[in-house]
Amino acid sequence: MLERWTAVDEFMEEAFIGDDPVMEEILTHSHEGGLPDISVSPNQGKMLWMMATLIGAKRILEVGTLGGYSTTWLARALPEDGKLITLEYSRVHHKVASENIARAGFADKVDARCGAGADLMQQMVAEAEEPFDLIFIDADKDGYADYFKLGLELSHPGTLIIADNVIFNGDILDEDKPWAHLEGIRKFLAAASAETRVESVPLSVVDRKGWDGFLFIRVRD
Repeated sequence: MLERWTAVDEFMEEAFIGDDPVMEEILTHSHEGGLPDISVSPNQGKMLWMMATLIGAKRILEVGTLGGYSTTWLARALPEDGKLITLEYSRVHHKVASENIARAGFADKVDARCGAGADLMQQMVAEAEEPFDLIFIDADKDGYADYFKLGLELSHPGTLIIADNVIFNGDILDEDKPWAHLEGIRKFLAAASAETRVESVPLSVVDRKGWDGFLFIRVRD
């Protein structure tokens, strides 16, 4: 099935995205920098752009920069006075991402910060950072519950929170797999489903990356 999913994904990508030299250069530079090939797919990246555009996001927070691929998609949705803060734990990833973001022309709109995501978010809360319109979580899975909790403190009514990798080929159902990332996702899903301040809906996705999905969370008005 993966071969079939990949073929469909590539077909849709060619039809609705086409050649994108900037994004291709980001992926190439990330590969040359030794980063793992775990960025969102092109179609998923454009979906993030679409979501940010639809809600008119002016302030975006990303938890997990990697090489700056999803960062650039989100930055493309920002208006002239928009701002995106992206958080990355790895210094190597942060360096490569900063170079990619600059090459894409978004160095003036993107504030790339290096450090533990939860620590940086707690600092923003303590400093009364202006709330965000969209928060994208795609970092270490065992930290998702903390990122969600802190994200709520950095949100306003109507904020959209999107979390990637919440299905893991269906492995979230396998209690006999005590992997940290699966336990982290289960803890996060439990927290999101129990949180009365939000409405949430999962979206299952099959493509070249296999079977996975997103959780879309909207902070209630």
